[in-house]
Amino acid sequence: MPIYEYRCSSCGNEFEKLVRSTDTPECPSCHGHALDKKLSSFATASSAASTEAAPGPCGGCGHFRGPGSCALH
Repeated sequence: MPIYEYRCSSCGNEFEKLVRSTDTPECPSCHGHALDKKLSSFATASSAASTEAAPGPCGGCGHFRGPGSCALH
């Protein structure tokens, strides 16, 4: 069963739900069915990731101040 992320059009509640193909999801807050499916990000892991070099000072490290702000010079 895949996990989907939804936003309720009626109350604005955002939530995740395990959904079977035969199920119709509803908002857990207001029990509405007017839902917008959100785009979900996902993470993957591979054996190649462990052999790659550390990210450079290009912003790839995710530093909160943005590109060029990290200590990797």
